[in-house]
Amino acid sequence: MMLARISAALCFLAVALGAFGAHALRSTIESRGMSDVWNKAVLYHFVHALALFALALYGTTNRAAWWLLFAGIFLFSGSLYLLALIPQARHWLGPITPLGGLCFLAGWAWLIITPTK
Repeated sequence: MMLARISAALCFLAVALGAFGAHALRSTIESRGMSDVWNKAVLYHFVHALALFALALYGTTNRAAWWLLFAGIFLFSGSLYLLALIPQARHWLGPITPLGGLCFLAGWAWLIITPTK
């Protein structure tokens, strides 16, 4: 049940960051031209957090997929959030974002190739 709670917390965080970006950080993000980056981070964060929740409840044989998708949220969305707030960090965040995307792909591929019970 701990993975379900973590997943629910990630869903909560996605909604909170979406609202925070749309209201409290709006002028900062828009002035840097990073609205699309922030919104993409929130979208991928929320979609994959929902997938994590479903896996936590029903995918007991697919824990590796859960962890890969979790890493994807952290690396992909996390790096985009930071990039939207700290554009100067592009040189060190640049390689991290694609690693998160690869984690997402690996998690979904895991679900494709792993037999279910």
